[in-house]
Amino acid sequence: MAGFLLRRLGHAFLVMLVVCTVTFGIVHAAPGGPSLLADPKLSIAERAAIAERLGIDRPVPEQYVRWLVRVARGDLGHSFLYETSTVSTIMARLPATLLLAGTALLLTIVVAVPVAARCADRPGGWLDRIASAVALGAISVPVFWLGILAILAFAVHAGVLPAGGSATAGGDFSLLDRLRHLVLPAIVLASAGTAELFRYTRESAAIQRTRPFVRTARAKGVPESAVRWRHAMRNAYIPVVTVIGLQLPRLVGGAAITETVFSWPGMGRLGIEAALARDYPLIMGITLLVSVGVLLASLLVDLAYVALDPRVRPDA
Repeated sequence: MAGFLLRRLGHAFLVMLVVCTVTFGIVHAAPGGPSLLADPKLSIAERAAIAERLGIDRPVPEQYVRWLVRVARGDLGHSFLYETSTVSTIMARLPATLLLAGTALLLTIVVAVPVAARCADRPGGWLDRIASAVALGAISVPVFWLGILAILAFAVHAGVLPAGGSATAGGDFSLLDRLRHLVLPAIVLASAGTAELFRYTRESAAIQRTRPFVRTARAKGVPESAVRWRHAMRNAYIPVVTVIGLQLPRLVGGAAITETVFSWPGMGRLGIEAALARDYPLIMGITLLVSVGVLLASLLVDLAYVALDPRVRPDA
């Protein structure tokens, strides 16, 4: 197991290095520059002085090496846009993103798995047909469009939920108020993932229910609920864990779009603002943090897969 962990950590480090290298190259190759240099009132000398102060007057490879050296020292630089340290800027937005993404992931699992298990009991039944149709629609509709529709339906016309933000401006910042602001973005962010997880779980559970050990359990008089959860779903969880692992990068990308649509003050929205302003330190800081988070989560998924399926254990 130790060798397995070391290999996975080494692979994760290489992936993170490649992602950061590619991102650094893309943001510096994109046309334009930091928004600080866009002021038409600046003279050529002033622009050159600002570029020298920011360190962007050097060749891109040299800038990248300097960035790697700073990262090794634990320094991610300062944001051009906010004029604060990159770490403090990101950490101020990180809790909101973790709350949104964590709630969306929890909704995905809590909704998709039980519904899929029930649909697998009666393939072609009314619940199966309705759930499959809803899942197909959720996968087909883009996240940003679903978010706009949700705002129009529940905020503009019905007026039962707020259209955006994480709390009411000038309000008491109560828990209920924060939950009301969380409902729409969390549901929208979870929609596609829930639909995908439902489809995979339903198919996996339906296959497991035809296995001989399930028929044997029924023949022994095991209650149907125990047959479903203790026998069929226990083996169906193996591919489900893989699907959840594949959804983690999509959850990060979807969070950026969802946060922008709902004006959610999270790290995804911060990343889009940084990209539009060509805030290189902030872009790279967010890229590094997201890469580490996704890779660590993927490692946990791999460990869960090994725990669920003894056949793939390194010492098996």
